[in-house]
Amino acid sequence: MAHFTSGPGNHRDRLLAWYQETLKQFCQQGAISGCLTVKLSAEVCDLSEDMRSTMDKGAQEIMALLARALEDGRNSHCLHFTGQPLPQAQVLYALWLGANLQAKISRSAAPLENALAHVKTIIATPEQ
Repeated sequence: MAHFTSGPGNHRDRLLAWYQETLKQFCQQGAISGCLTVKLSAEVCDLSEDMRSTMDKGAQEIMALLARALEDGRNSHCLHFTGQPLPQAQVLYALWLGANLQAKISRSAAPLENALAHVKTIIATPEQ
């Protein structure tokens, strides 16, 4: 997740890279790999309170990083979004999680492609 706070491009570029990387991996491998949240979240939440709590903590940390990147991007005028950073980060995370799950179910990149297109409208480039 370091690419939210460092790496090539501005804050908007790095946020979009998260979605683009997931899409790229899906297209190359034909499956979602490496994300236990996507693979196990529904089952784990019903079976183990400790694991549910751990997964929630991890998700909260990711959303906090997203919120920070959104706030920093807004402050540096490289992206625009409505509302406050944390609720917007929660929406972006939920969109990512849902798109990953639907891509896994359908074995299609379309949910990830559609999520990426929508994210580009949510975190718009400011008008000059």
